[in-house]
Parts: sequence; C-alpha cells; structure tokens
Amino acid sequence: MARPGSPGGVDVLGECVADIFEDRDRSDAGGLALRALAGGGPADTAVALARLGTPTRFLGRLSHDAFGTLFRARLSASGVDLTGGVTTSEPSTLAVADLDATGQAAYTFHADGAADWQWTDSELAATRNDDAICLHTGSLALIRRPGGSRIEEHLAQVRERATLSIDPNVRPLLVPPSAYRERLPHWCAVADILRLSEDDCALLAPEAGLDEACDTWHAAGARLVVITLGGDGALASLDGVRVAVTAPPVTVVDTVGAGDSFTAGLLHRLATLGHLGGRLDTLTLDAVTDACAFAAHVAALTCSVPGANPPWAQTFRCDRGSVGAAYTPAAARRRAVGEIRIPKSPRW
Repeated sequence: MARPGSPGGVDVLGECVADIFEDRDRSDAGGLALRALAGGGPADTAVALARLGTPTRFLGRLSHDAFGTLFRARLSASGVDLTGGVTTSEPSTLAVADLDATGQAAYTFHADGAADWQWTDSELAATRNDDAICLHTGSLALIRRPGGSRIEEHLAQVRERATLSIDPNVRPLLVPPSAYRERLPHWCAVADILRLSEDDCALLAPEAGLDEACDTWHAAGARLVVITLGGDGALASLDGVRVAVTAPPVTVVDTVGAGDSFTAGLLHRLATLGHLGGRLDTLTLDAVTDACAFAAHVAALTCSVPGANPPWAQTFRCDRGSVGAAYTPAAARRRAVGEIRIPKSPRW
C-alpha cells in the first residue's frame, strides 16, 4: 500500500482511439475538413493521471500507422511510461465525433480488426509490474474479443498484488449492452473500484434505480462504486454507505474526456491518501468524499477546454478556484449529503 502523500504507480490497460472532429472553420461546400485528436477512455485516463503527478504506465497495443504515432506522442508528452505497451501492424481504432449544441459528443466507431483488441496471453504476462499499486482498465478493451477475455483472466493474477479499478464505459454502437450486463458480475468479482456514468447505469441496470444498482454491484464484489452525474457531481457508495458530492459550476466547452479525468482524479487522490495497493481495507467515507470532490474539480477543468485536455498538477493548483469553491477536504465534507435527487443536465 502506498504511503499517504506519496502516490504509488498506476498501470492503465486499454485502448487508444483517434477522435475525429469536423473542423468547421476549414470545411465548406467543396469538402469536409477533419481534425484527429488522440483519445480513448483508458488513454485519456492515463494522460490525466500522469499530468496530476501519479507515476503512470499505459499498457496498450499501438499501431505502426500515423494514428499510433499520434498516440505515442501525446502519451509521452504527458509523462506516461510506454515501456509496457506493444507495437503492432494492426490498424488504430477511429471514432468520428458529432458534437451537439451542449458540447456532448456522439461517436461513430471504426474498430473492426483494430490493434486494441488483439491482446495475447504472453503479451499480457509481459506487462507484469510489481511496483504498481493499482491497475485501471475497462472500456472496449475489456469487452471486445478476442483480447477482452484474456484481459479478464489477467486481472485475477494482478489482483493478488494491486487494487483493481474498472470503468465499463459502455459503447452500445459497438457492443450490445446485453454483453456488458452478462460480464459485469464477473468484473465486480475482481474489481475493488467500479466507476460508471449515469448513462452507463441506464444501460447496465435499466430497471433499477442508482441505489439498487449500487447494492447489486456490491453484492457481486465491488467495494467502492462511483457513479458520475455530470453537472450534478457524483454518487459514491462504499460497502453500501452512500454519499453525494456536488460538482463545481463551470462553463462547458465540451464533455470529451471528462469522465476519464474524473476517474484519474479519483485514483490519484486515493493513492495520495494511501488507500490503493490492496482491498481498500482502510478506506473511509470521508476519504471517498474527499477523493470524489477532487475528481469533480479535475473533470470540471477538463470540461472548460476543448477536447480531452485534462489539467496538469500545477495548473490545477492555480485554477481550481475558478471552477467553483476551491477544493479542500473540509469543503468536500460540507457539500456531501446522504440522499440525492437527480435533475437532467449534461452528463460525463
């Protein structure tokens, strides 16, 4: 377990995705101009973690193609360690984004045969890192075959030496929600932390309220369940005891990468407090509230700029008061309430 105040290393296992956006300033009747940005939920989480100051390794299968070069450049520039990754000839995954008037993104994916889903048992075995206190995974890499089933088997081995965090990050355009629902109990059985969005919950537990869904996932094995509610903050449940944390007000440019930034902020803060490295045995509801409030500020700063561009540690220290009341553990506890009512607002 990491010592409080000195975050240990976190490994992030998953995909990189090239997010393709229309460049409206350069598009005209004669042609559509596009801009490619490095993205993908796990990669965005790794970038945000490293920028916050957590030693971070990204475990991904990166293509030789131009998009793979883009991914490597972004991850490396953010301080992410790529030594555990695999370089391959399969193509990169592409996601074409369509932003609505509120800045929310809907995606069309081009992912068949992509590098991200082709993990082998030997490649995964080679990623072993006894210095990591946590492995975070999920998203498409955990559900798409053939690599997803191999990652599931790998998690059982990693769990012997590190905390496990999973974000299902449901993508119904690529994988039927029923496939996620079938695998989720297996993921909860190995996960210490389950982080989802409210939209994920609607697809994974369509007949259940958030409280019932949390209890179901606790019963399956996950000790900490955190559900992000966009502008309404987050609902966290530790062994069935729940707390709601508000989000700071922010002018939303778009919500791309905000949920992944929240996950990074959560893991970074839990590591800083010394709670990662095992089964969360010393974790308290006060610490969960603290970590979720920190994570909400990181996500808000990500929403305040275009694309998945999470804040650096030094920027966060300078700017966090500009997105609402400054983050402090005491302020986080004051904003926590025991029950929550959920209005409609932009989600991440």
